[in-house]
Amino acid sequence: MSEVSNNFLYDLIDEDIREGKIKADEIHTRFPPEPNGYLHIGHCKAMIIDFGTARKYGGKCNLRMDDTNPAKEDTEFVDAIKEDIKWLGFDWEDRFFYGSDYFEKDYELAVGLIKKGLAYVCELTPEEFRDPKYAGDLTHPAVSPYRDRPIEESLDLFERMKNGEFPEGKYTLRAKIDLASGNFCMRDPVIYRIKYVEHHRQGTKWCIFPMYDFAHPIQDALEGITHSLCSLEYEIHRPLYNWVIENVDIDYNPCPPRQIEFARLNLTHTVMSKRHLRALVENGVVDGWDDPRMPTLCGLRRRGYTAASILDFIGRIGVSKSNSLVDIRLLESCIRDELNANAPRRICVLRPIKVIIDNYPEDKTEYFSLPNNPNDPEAGTREVPFTKELYIDADDFAKDPPPKFFRMKIGGEVRLMGSYIAKCINADFNEDGSVKEIHCTVDLESGNGNPTDGRKIKGTIHWLSAANALDTSVMLYDNMFTLENVADIPEGKTYADYIDPNSAVEIKGAKVESALKDAKPGDKFQFVRIGYFSVDSKYQNRFNRVVELKGSFKS
Repeated sequence: MSEVSNNFLYDLIDEDIREGKIKADEIHTRFPPEPNGYLHIGHCKAMIIDFGTARKYGGKCNLRMDDTNPAKEDTEFVDAIKEDIKWLGFDWEDRFFYGSDYFEKDYELAVGLIKKGLAYVCELTPEEFRDPKYAGDLTHPAVSPYRDRPIEESLDLFERMKNGEFPEGKYTLRAKIDLASGNFCMRDPVIYRIKYVEHHRQGTKWCIFPMYDFAHPIQDALEGITHSLCSLEYEIHRPLYNWVIENVDIDYNPCPPRQIEFARLNLTHTVMSKRHLRALVENGVVDGWDDPRMPTLCGLRRRGYTAASILDFIGRIGVSKSNSLVDIRLLESCIRDELNANAPRRICVLRPIKVIIDNYPEDKTEYFSLPNNPNDPEAGTREVPFTKELYIDADDFAKDPPPKFFRMKIGGEVRLMGSYIAKCINADFNEDGSVKEIHCTVDLESGNGNPTDGRKIKGTIHWLSAANALDTSVMLYDNMFTLENVADIPEGKTYADYIDPNSAVEIKGAKVESALKDAKPGDKFQFVRIGYFSVDSKYQNRFNRVVELKGSFKS
């Protein structure tokens, strides 16, 4: 399994081991997704780092659902997250937790902070909290009129908040840290708020919920996490993480958790915000969370990406301290390399035109052997039938060919892949100018070899026997967004302005060879001269383009 190689995270962990803070096999990480949507490839990077780090040191990694914000959480997402993690080859064993498992302990520790004079109940409304009069700025400290509220009063109000006596927004619990801090996260942050919403596991038991910055370090500490690896946007929150660890009453074993940040994954032409991905689903822009254009793991899987190709991709981009934009063509290159080596070759005619071989017997069928994979001799061959009536792709014929057009044209010769050389005699056209059918003759002496008279044939096209071809539907997928850096949307524009209407093109009436009649959902093939395709898992008799045959990415 390809995973991330040595990096600065490992260097810092090695330093902790050398200094005797921890033993290698005591390394304990966690993967804490929020169950309010499906995992996307950005989560995949975090997952591989979390599970991969534990695996490297012989330690452990927990799976913990961060369900402290119940607004849009659902067991559907919990199940999907588990499936994705297993699909990528990781195992949390018996260490599966929910953030909500610790609500009682969160409350107890919050009460402990109030008793220490390190937290207080505040009455500022959300609007007042954002007002510069109270929030301050870089040159003025924040202000809280309730900072010196007596401890007993805060304890009483906090318990009544828990008991549901106040409306949402009436009170919050704030940590008492430093209103003049240059880090606004430390300016007496809110650590509890009132929220009347049913929790997917706790029901209506709780109407106050801890903020992530308070709950997360407590969860890490209670589970014995030694290294809390997270993305770079949490760097500014690290002082608050450490403050919670230092001030709540928890016995740390084997050591207090250490937060370390790494750069998140950003891909060209790709939205990595779960909120915006949810909007695409809810607004019907895509065919669900598993739409093959989505960067979700279930979408990539349905499109035809493999776990190995995604692990390879994450391994190639590595781990860094600074954010960057990764070219999506690198991801495409990873799956292309894998499928080029492993995918069986099959023939598909996307836009079929009938070809009649005038000098071929009506009742004759012969078979030509074609390799299942030229890169793998052990894959063997298959027998492809050849008959009087064939299909070729419309793109392989030109009535008025441009210069250097080496495919089928009237009066020209072309190799029918793996079989005879054909000469186009004439073509019949419909009233709209489209091709009705093409008439050819074949050099019956050419077989699958060179012409006996030494003439050179420059072009080769694929074909199918009309009598044996199967009907199918083919989806040609491409990048959903035309904008390279989707995070950099010009003012006055929205994501919707950059959705490519041609990112999903369905071709009905395509033809494939009969060897595909038993193909199962998820089976992958190279359609010769076209690209790599996978059998759709949602719609019967549909092939999804995973990636084009050739790419322009240079690593």
